[in-house]
Amino acid sequence: MMKLLTFFLVGLSLASCNKEQWFCGDCIEFDYNGTERQYLVHIPNDLPPNAPLVFALHGYTGYAKHVDAALDLNRVADANGFAVCYPQGSLDDSNTPHWNARLELSNTDDIGFLSALAITLQSEYNLNPNRTFTTGISNGGFMSYTLVAEAPQVFKAAASIVGTMSGYTWENRSIISPAPVLQISGTGDNVVPFDGTMTTVNGWGGAPHIHTVMDFWSDLNGCTQTDTIEVSGVTTAYVHSDTVNANAVWYYEVEGMGHQVPANGLYGFETGELIWEFFSNY
Repeated sequence: MMKLLTFFLVGLSLASCNKEQWFCGDCIEFDYNGTERQYLVHIPNDLPPNAPLVFALHGYTGYAKHVDAALDLNRVADANGFAVCYPQGSLDDSNTPHWNARLELSNTDDIGFLSALAITLQSEYNLNPNRTFTTGISNGGFMSYTLVAEAPQVFKAAASIVGTMSGYTWENRSIISPAPVLQISGTGDNVVPFDGTMTTVNGWGGAPHIHTVMDFWSDLNGCTQTDTIEVSGVTTAYVHSDTVNANAVWYYEVEGMGHQVPANGLYGFETGELIWEFFSNY
């Protein structure tokens, strides 16, 4: 009877606490405007002063602690000398971890939270404020576009993995300043379809075919040259470059790939290494 009572009380305690306080495991707490947010950070040994900082954002329903397993960024960071931050998204109106990339799922100010966290980490670890970048998977890719669109003073380049621009960010693209962008999409993705047919429910869809999105960024950056590279039998890279401001736009299209992170070199590239290869130019 005592064991049953103890189990019940522990379960009641977990159920009554804020889910965000325990689903992030070993996350560090960060107070943003009176709300406790969470993140993980990886600082390589002997990281030099003024090193770059990369934010890596999980997808919808996801967790910060799983992102490195998907992208292998800690290993890449150790080899190349940059810091990585894995923030934890808060719960939306349906109690699901998310990033509010100008969506209709919540009123959460993720632009403010992620910007404040980046500035704090830059100061705490002596990281380069001019070399702070953001990458993300799915919903994290949406958020990365929103960050370079609305917080370009903090986030200098974006890499979206099977994400796209939210309807709001696309419709308000006239406010966006030039920035380097990397996009990875699968032609078989039926969650975030590359042809722009994603539902507009909750503000997700609204951006057009990813080719049109890439053309927008290429034109915005003043790219005058496009190179087509056959990376593998199923992966084609379109590299838009030769700009006055040196901002390039890379688009990797994987034939038949669904809504997933390209892993283990199966499609001719390693995602984490590709992300850093792109960011390292800036």
